[in-house]
Amino acid sequence: MQRLADDRHAGFQRNFHSRWSHLRDPHVRTLAWLLDSPDMLDPAAPQWQGRIASFGLDAALQAAPWLRQLDQDPEPLHRWLSVNRFTRLGRYAEQLLTWYFREQGSLVAHNLQVRSGGTTIGEFDFLLREGGRLVHWELATKVYLLQASRTDSAGLQADYFVGPNLADTLGAKMSKIIHRQLGLSAHPAARAVLTEPVQSVAALIKGWLFYPAGASMPPQSLGLSADHCRGFWCPLGELDKLESGAGERYLPLERLQWMTPVAAAWEDTTGLPQLQAALHERFVHHSMPVMIARMEAQGDNWIEVERGFAVPDDWASRAGRRMGATLSPLA
Repeated sequence: MQRLADDRHAGFQRNFHSRWSHLRDPHVRTLAWLLDSPDMLDPAAPQWQGRIASFGLDAALQAAPWLRQLDQDPEPLHRWLSVNRFTRLGRYAEQLLTWYFREQGSLVAHNLQVRSGGTTIGEFDFLLREGGRLVHWELATKVYLLQASRTDSAGLQADYFVGPNLADTLGAKMSKIIHRQLGLSAHPAARAVLTEPVQSVAALIKGWLFYPAGASMPPQSLGLSADHCRGFWCPLGELDKLESGAGERYLPLERLQWMTPVAAAWEDTTGLPQLQAALHERFVHHSMPVMIARMEAQGDNWIEVERGFAVPDDWASRAGRRMGATLSPLA
């Protein structure tokens, strides 16, 4: 499969498998990914105004024994999650982290609504105890595809990263978080639900960014973390141009598999011709891009080593129209 040029972190999936292959439960593995994956955005980038949260390098290491124990008895976590295939990705991640914060003893409240005059003003994703201080964290778990003909363009903006369903852009999402959601504790109505002042506010942004197949990385001025999780995207009509090594297999990913590098049995994977045929049939009736993983054999299992989106052939033009309508002043 054709890989991204200048992708210094193409080995993220392999590194993840090497660290967490002992975790078998998919929900525990996703929680490990939330703690261990690189941040999408650079906390030092000026456009984020110092409001990007991060777990730090040691969070996953410190949680490793706890994750191992949870993997051995995940039923309490499963009951807490009560997920199904239609569960929103953000909701799923939020529930996982609520469990983590609660078990680690830092959770003060989650999904705490602020109301005024019968109207909901907003909701705190997480109120956490951090070193004796009360802090407010918002969580966003997203995937975006870069819709731009030149990824090294000086005019590139965060709104050129478009959601696969065209519902939002990275710029619009971050504008909403920074200018609205993270200001909730300063609203007069928040005093009714807060027992003490919030000392700091930040957004934890996790997910993947996908670039046109063969593209170079965008300029650092976009405010992206240098080692963010990344993949490729290409129109279905160009999927047959991807270089396929001997023995490669592919796996279409369900929505709740969009975060964590996957492992699968051979019979769950497919060859490239079969994948193309299935996608052609799907895109006759559905316009939503499909995330796929390139799999390689590792012992008796197949592990993900790269991922990307196959999109309908008209997706880029539709994304361009969506992008042009929503350019954000924050971008």
